[in-house]
Amino acid sequence: MSDAAVHARRAAIDEAVAAVRDRSGVKPELAVLWQTHTSALVDALTLDASIEAGDIPGLLPGDGGGPARLLLGTLGKRHVAVLHARLRRYAGHTLQQVVLPVRVLHALGADTLAIVSDCAALRPTWAAGELMLVDDHINLLGDNPLVGPNLDELGPRFPDMSVAYDAQLRLQAERSALAQQTILRRGVYAALEGPNRPTRAEYRMLRAMGADATGTGVVPEVIAARHMSMRVLALAVIAQVALPDALEPLSERQVEAAMQAAEPRLVSLLQAIAAQPNS
Repeated sequence: MSDAAVHARRAAIDEAVAAVRDRSGVKPELAVLWQTHTSALVDALTLDASIEAGDIPGLLPGDGGGPARLLLGTLGKRHVAVLHARLRRYAGHTLQQVVLPVRVLHALGADTLAIVSDCAALRPTWAAGELMLVDDHINLLGDNPLVGPNLDELGPRFPDMSVAYDAQLRLQAERSALAQQTILRRGVYAALEGPNRPTRAEYRMLRAMGADATGTGVVPEVIAARHMSMRVLALAVIAQVALPDALEPLSERQVEAAMQAAEPRLVSLLQAIAAQPNS
């Protein structure tokens, strides 16, 4: 990648930030990737601005995954930015495109990132509909959003990933879940390219590698966030418990139903996180 391409990447971030600033003066502390298209979190916000993603240059490529928008306002005691969208590599996007929103959210002021996604669990004692707190991850996407010349102003060439998910945020989430009597599993998330579901043999491989759950998101955004020294929390809704010897098909409708049913618990956890001092 040439120096011109690096400058173009920086310019894309700046242009998106300027478009947001034209519509809202909110400087978010907490950014949330809310990868569903229902309104539970939206309804919990004290909203300052709702911006269609298409009105922010370069923020999201055409995805076909439903309407996408950026919401700015407050949640609890925190100024927040919520990206209501779903970007995946399997839709044909580069990982640079996938993580651009995270870079824009950081440039807007956010130093903490919370990601909400879905997953298939690999542990037979867990249950569909439960929540998992991501403790670590395995990148099986075959790519990395940091490949190519480094944007030194964003972060170091070789960012450390020994603690990718913030320990204090994980502790806060576990305490909040306990207080709310919400089951919150803890595990390792393996990211696959998709879009097909894994085979029985692939699920066995993932279990042997140490994964507790798998999906097609989370990891690129976490890598980009940690590159910029953002604190990260990731919550995954278990849409299915994938048992290789009794594997059943999983439809998109089932995933959407699981996400929708889990939303009140997810919102409660995020509200509890937002109520904590940003230490």
